[in-house]
Amino acid sequence: MTLKNKSDKISVIGAGSWGTALACSLSGKGYKISLWGHRKETIENLLSKKENTKYLPGIALNPNIVPTYELEKALRGCTTVCMVVPSHGFRKVFESVVPFLEPETHIVSAVKGIEKGSLMTMSQVMVHCLKEKMISFNISLSVLSGPSFAREVAECLPTAITVGNVEIEKARVLQNVFSSEKLRVYTSTDLIGIEVCAAFKNIVAIAAGISDGLNFGLNARAAIITRGLAEIRRLGLKMGAQKDTFSGLSGIGDLILTCTGDLSRNRSVGIKLGEGKKLVNILEEMSMVAEGVKTTESGSMLAQKYHVEMPILEQVYEILYKGKDCKKAVQDLLSRELRDE
Repeated sequence: MTLKNKSDKISVIGAGSWGTALACSLSGKGYKISLWGHRKETIENLLSKKENTKYLPGIALNPNIVPTYELEKALRGCTTVCMVVPSHGFRKVFESVVPFLEPETHIVSAVKGIEKGSLMTMSQVMVHCLKEKMISFNISLSVLSGPSFAREVAECLPTAITVGNVEIEKARVLQNVFSSEKLRVYTSTDLIGIEVCAAFKNIVAIAAGISDGLNFGLNARAAIITRGLAEIRRLGLKMGAQKDTFSGLSGIGDLILTCTGDLSRNRSVGIKLGEGKKLVNILEEMSMVAEGVKTTESGSMLAQKYHVEMPILEQVYEILYKGKDCKKAVQDLLSRELRDE
């Protein structure tokens, strides 16, 4: 299961900012990229403008990128499929992908979220959808995550991320596929740890944004990041993650970026909440998905399922879904019983 040469085709499923950025990075290495989007008008715009004017304006598409809204065409002849669609629509899209998969295909999830209802990570959703085909077709499942704003990757700014696969040799295959002069890729065998970090860091970023919106200062933000990581680690370990993952790129690295970076959609949602704006109005103004909003609901259920205490998560849930006042939520966090770190 290797990419033999640059003529091998890679399919990127999802033409949002991150999908487009990955397509740009891969095409810059000479790979032929099929970029699929479900909206015909979006793909027609990509074809005519030669850039993603909605999600990554100003970034020219490499000629090696072929946009399409036809899923069979996007997947035909592919050796690697990169799933980059929002978590709430992931299962529906992947179920449509499965019939067109070819034997010995690498499938990579670059999605950060937990499925509502099933409480599955995206790799777990893929296993559930593939069933017997995963074994009979010798399909390999991996995840890709780390501190990586889409625009900076598309602009070829230095970035480091992690690709995970339960078999390290398969992770190394994808390490070579995605690595470039400006994109450094590390490997891991901890899929569940990477995915838990990827999903829950968005919730902590909303909390950090709320703190910033309330003008609570840098000390408060640092405390939220640190204690947020402790919550993520507690849950991840209960779910079978490896402890070293939380101190790596997909753990603390991605958490720091999402909680402090001005390009963070989840932090932006939090800032506006802290400033007193209503969630419904904030989301109406956004053109891109803030995964943390939906993940907060499923994440709260997952914490209950594993009996893990996650006070920051629960306060964000109360704010988003119960209309709790942001200042009251912070007060409740600070007034909790004192304890050892």
